[in-house]
Amino acid sequence: MNILDKIIIDKRKEVALKKALIPIAQLEASVLFNKATNSLAKALRESNSGIIAEHKRRSPSKAVINQSVTVEEVANGYEKAGVCGMSVLTDSRYFGGSLDDLLFARASVQMPLLRKEFVIDSYQIIEAKAYGADVILLIAAILSREEIKQFSELAQSLGLDVLLEVHNEEELYKSLMPSLNMLGVNNRNLKTFEVSLETSKTLSTLIPDDFVKVSESGISNISAIRELKPFGYQGFLIGENFMKTSNPGESASKFIKDLIA
Repeated sequence: MNILDKIIIDKRKEVALKKALIPIAQLEASVLFNKATNSLAKALRESNSGIIAEHKRRSPSKAVINQSVTVEEVANGYEKAGVCGMSVLTDSRYFGGSLDDLLFARASVQMPLLRKEFVIDSYQIIEAKAYGADVILLIAAILSREEIKQFSELAQSLGLDVLLEVHNEEELYKSLMPSLNMLGVNNRNLKTFEVSLETSKTLSTLIPDDFVKVSESGISNISAIRELKPFGYQGFLIGENFMKTSNPGESASKFIKDLIA
């Protein structure tokens, strides 16, 4: 069993418990539920840098990344740096995140926020909206075509953008549908954790131009972005590169200045 399988088993238990504790009607009554959303896809199309910067405390592959900065400090720093959006990990068991992180980030900044989560139930999409997200992530590796359709259409009806993540050709073909805004190619092999930008390059020609192309994982330097831009990528998700420094916002600011110089 790989790490993704383990995460999903635990996630099903976690979501079942939440559904028993907090009914959907309560989520829909949240102050943020009717807030207008900011489109990340639009921000990426209009940007020179295309950077989506992440808030991530730890990960199964790297253990602790950064436990010392608050999510508000990170969010404010990223917004000042001029990133297109911020990805907020809300999984607690494996990544040390929480829905409160999303709430604190939303209270701090205006830029688009992506709830980075292992979505296996429509409940989590309503939850994302209630906690101030603008975008949800769907992972093709853990969902059927029918689930992708159902979840992405629900997200769109709530005004949320959808970033659909694939790792290979099979997942990509299964997932193509009009209710997605962005197609993300994850360069990390989920079974071996090895990272290769070739994955993004190979799949780029198979992604229709209607979708904003996003490359994820293994992007730690400017040359990687310059290498991927000719393949039509407009978004670049940077997970650990900024977070592993003492001041993620400052690191993002320097990175973006160098990138667009």
